[in-house]
Amino acid sequence: MPAIPADSHNVIQVRGARENNLRDVSVDLPKRRLTVFTGVSGSGKSSLVFGTIAAESQRLINETYAAFVQSFMPSRGRPDVDALRNLSAAIVVDQERMGANSRSTVGTATDAYTMLRIIFSRLGEPHIGTSGAFSFNVPEGMCPECEGTGEVSTVDVDRLVDRELSLNEGAIVVPYYAVDSWSWQVVVNSGFHDPDKKLKDFTETEWADLLHKAPVKVKVGSNGFTYEGLVTRMQRTWLAKDREALQPHIKAFVDRAVVFARCPVCDGSRLSAAALSSKVGGRNIAECSAMEIRDLAAFVRELDDPGVAPLIASLGELLDSLVEIGLGYLSLDRTSGSLSGGEAQRVKMVRHLGSSITDVTYVFDEPTIGLHPHDIRRMNDLLLRLRDKGNTVLVVEHKPEVVAIADHVVDLGPGAGEAGGEICYSGDVAGLRASGTLTGRHLGHRARLRQSVRTPTGQVSIKGADRHNLKGVDVDIPLGVLTVVTGVAGSGKSSLIHGHLADRDGVVVADQSPIRGSRRSNPATYTGLLGPIRTAFAKANGVKAALFSANSEGACPKCSGLGLIHTDLAMTAGVASVCEECEGRRFTAEVLTHRLRGKDISEVLAMSVAEAHAFFPTGQAHTVLGRLFDVGLGYLRLGQPLNTLSGGERQRLKLAIHMAEKSSTYILDEPTTGLHLADVDKLLALLDRLVDDGNTVVVIEHHQAVMAHADWIVDLGPGGGHDGGRVVFTGTPARLVAEGDTVTARHLREYVAG
Repeated sequence: MPAIPADSHNVIQVRGARENNLRDVSVDLPKRRLTVFTGVSGSGKSSLVFGTIAAESQRLINETYAAFVQSFMPSRGRPDVDALRNLSAAIVVDQERMGANSRSTVGTATDAYTMLRIIFSRLGEPHIGTSGAFSFNVPEGMCPECEGTGEVSTVDVDRLVDRELSLNEGAIVVPYYAVDSWSWQVVVNSGFHDPDKKLKDFTETEWADLLHKAPVKVKVGSNGFTYEGLVTRMQRTWLAKDREALQPHIKAFVDRAVVFARCPVCDGSRLSAAALSSKVGGRNIAECSAMEIRDLAAFVRELDDPGVAPLIASLGELLDSLVEIGLGYLSLDRTSGSLSGGEAQRVKMVRHLGSSITDVTYVFDEPTIGLHPHDIRRMNDLLLRLRDKGNTVLVVEHKPEVVAIADHVVDLGPGAGEAGGEICYSGDVAGLRASGTLTGRHLGHRARLRQSVRTPTGQVSIKGADRHNLKGVDVDIPLGVLTVVTGVAGSGKSSLIHGHLADRDGVVVADQSPIRGSRRSNPATYTGLLGPIRTAFAKANGVKAALFSANSEGACPKCSGLGLIHTDLAMTAGVASVCEECEGRRFTAEVLTHRLRGKDISEVLAMSVAEAHAFFPTGQAHTVLGRLFDVGLGYLRLGQPLNTLSGGERQRLKLAIHMAEKSSTYILDEPTTGLHLADVDKLLALLDRLVDDGNTVVVIEHHQAVMAHADWIVDLGPGGGHDGGRVVFTGTPARLVAEGDTVTARHLREYVAG
């Protein structure tokens, strides 16, 4: 790349950024270049890139819309920064899952299915109508039996109610219908049932009203409410959504109470008989959607019709981009909600590669998550392509392979939380290597192969594994050692471990599924730590423990224990301001008079895990805090809202909780997610401790440091999708390096050679 011009218009100027833990950060970022942000977890990378630069760009763009339009947009407060100059429009390509809508697929999310529908509406024989006739999201094209979902559900009524009880005795066992709850009161006071009558004695009409009645207005006291049958409400609120996006306790209930089956009319294709009858090149649109994208790309290239030639070319380019980014093993009918965070991010990325818009700022959050070293090279090529189109590319990343291609690096730290928030280095990669910062020192760091591997205490056999693309896999997982399961994206790692090992007795899984919780949830509530803390306060002051919960009696009445007042400004964006009554401390003044060793409850919740670990030197609180410290979360504040944690922080929080469970086998899914190079060594020490305590640890991982540190490796491949699904190597890392001929072997060989 040519040198960066000194003209100030060619840099994004950040002056005095103080968002979260940033300490008056000022830095210049070159425009139309690739800048990588490094630093330990919690050092302030996301606060600078997402919370300051991207947030202000998007806020300013939103302000250009009419007030009426703004009222439908999420409210964005101005970041805490003195000045931001020369911003361009920011497009955030993050790892958030692509929505909980079961009707959204890879095809609909990328517009590939829309193009395919138009091609079928023009070339399909017999001709059945416009492109809408091939859409499962409109009545014209959807299967009438399943209404375009591809599956039918049957509710087991006896999982919803206990026929031996009356409503007053708690006959309804559906979540949110406990006796005296609001939903229960609507049912009991609706007038459709005798609340003291056993359900087994209900008439046919009473049963129908309880289970299937359509929404109807009823009076409960002086207020009007909507009553609807239990099954009717379940179908509207839970069954219409992607099950994976439901809250865990709701998903568990739905999985118990509902039997899902492939729709017998459309055979799961979601489409009408007419849509399935129309064919192009001997295939209907459902068959095309079910093909792996790389195969569909070859099929599309064979189509030749002057009338739709531009559309065929555009679809071909889009499919080729998906293959190039390492997603060729997916199919267009794969639901968006089932994609991993890394897959979702790469699907979003493809949308922008073909865009005609240039001179925008693309912001990426660890785009290499879920990628094998082989696939990281492809990702790097795409980042450079976006830059070379004239865009500014900002990437938060830990992998040295991505840092190596940067035009500019900004290293934050030196530590995490209160010990971070400063610029440790800003410049080129060569300068970072020589800088002496934690990141600079670790760029060339390599974990070595184990000198001696542990001896297994037994084995768990997996026989004939055939989930998804697995091809009747037989493999033995050794017990009492550290096993790493690896392979390129789509090779079958998750299908093998989550599908055939995770559900066995004594197995605990710490995966990447998001922690679902409101803005009231924090590490103290999520880990159960708040219980012993409240008990300690109650005991020291001779009062009820409920006083020390911001969700219960002790909550500030003005902000209901949130610490913030959310104000709806009607036609303009709402704002959140610190509650004046409690000054953000969340509790009543009376509660704050009660102290434990000189600290009130709000001061304790403001402590970091490390501070609290010293403050509670014994007991259950000390034990829980010790686990949080062990997984590298010593800098987190106890009362920090969960929605402010990064993906890696959330996963390590789960791991800390699971460490409390008596388990014999731990399954970890990419535990290096979000970890700085220096922290990977700490993770390896933690994995060793788990194994040395007598546990079996199975890690799905791409990071070569973890592979090198393993006792045993199971490598899947040789490729992804139908090119994968086989075990291509099992053995020690040393043997893989010495004898292996797989993609993983080649990359691990390069890695250990340094």
